[in-house]
Amino acid sequence: MANTFSQIYLHIVFAVKGRENLIFDKWKDELYKFISGIIKNENQKLMIINGMPDHLHLLISVSPDIKISEFVKTIKANSSRFINEKQFVRGKFQWQAGYGCFACNYLSVKNVVKYIENQQAHHKKKTFKEEYVEFLKQLNIEFNDIY
Repeated sequence: MANTFSQIYLHIVFAVKGRENLIFDKWKDELYKFISGIIKNENQKLMIINGMPDHLHLLISVSPDIKISEFVKTIKANSSRFINEKQFVRGKFQWQAGYGCFACNYLSVKNVVKYIENQQAHHKKKTFKEEYVEFLKQLNIEFNDIY
């Protein structure tokens, strides 16, 4: 649309089903490239992707007409299919239901990129659950600790 300008950044986080440690170093780069291709095919821009064996973080610049739930569903469905077709894990790989999606303003993008880049060091101090609950609390998002 002419004369429409936007700058929307989303920090998206999702976990392996059961928070199992199934994303292995030997193939994670291939997964990251595949997810990058999914995002590009959806006409969005991946700023950074990184994670741990049990979860991923993505920072994505998105257009204002995107439906976030469908976008994340596309990423998760296609990447899990990719992992299963490549037989990277024994049995069936699945992502956990749900995801976290946090808006970032332009001024915080550098900090979010640094945070995502440093996942390995960060998780020497905190588990994924501790990290995720901290996000939710900082943003005053109500949640059920069961999930």
